[in-house]
Amino acid sequence: MAQTSKQNKARLYEDLKRAIITMELRPGSDLDEARLSDTYALSRTPLREVFRQLAGEGYAEIVENKGVRVAEMSHHSLRNFFLTAPMIYGAVLRMAALNATPAQIAELKAAQVDFKAAIAAGSSIDRMLANNLFHDITGDMAANEYLRPSFNRLLIDHARISVTFYNPTDAKMKQSVQSASQHHDAIINAIETRDEGRAAHLANEHWNLSRDQIETFVMPNALDGQLGHNT
Repeated sequence: MAQTSKQNKARLYEDLKRAIITMELRPGSDLDEARLSDTYALSRTPLREVFRQLAGEGYAEIVENKGVRVAEMSHHSLRNFFLTAPMIYGAVLRMAALNATPAQIAELKAAQVDFKAAIAAGSSIDRMLANNLFHDITGDMAANEYLRPSFNRLLIDHARISVTFYNPTDAKMKQSVQSASQHHDAIINAIETRDEGRAAHLANEHWNLSRDQIETFVMPNALDGQLGHNT
């Protein structure tokens, strides 16, 4: 019984994470505690433990006297996203080049194989999930307890933005995704050769490629057009 509860708890955690980053659960939407408890056969205590974990990782927000909701994507959070993304990506890849283990590099290479397969298949969700995994592994490589929480939240919102705008039938966007894949290959090489300077430079190139694609779709008109732009 205890083992089943533990498995259900783990399944709920993974299912909610996926639903949030794929936008199946919209930003700001409430998590139905009663329905989730019934669906996953979990009592209030393990259910709320999952909620607290998700909140701590940036997927959800616990609102006093109101329950739990999916993390918002507001004008303010988008502005901060564009301002901080290039700095965080650069720091993570620099640290990854310094600290990555051979096992982690092998894992990153496998994630890149999956990313290329997702591009070939043309699935925007699979492409986003594979891309998210690739960058999540670089976060593990960085092995920095100060960077990790910020990087987690960045990946969540980057994934949600990506799902919102990506159109695999758009020729320019398809070319951009191919360029992103080439960046991934170069990032792997920089990390494997311990070239921290090149890794940080590639982070900026990779961010600028992504930024050019997404700002048209999600940047509020009132925001400065130069937010988060690295040259």
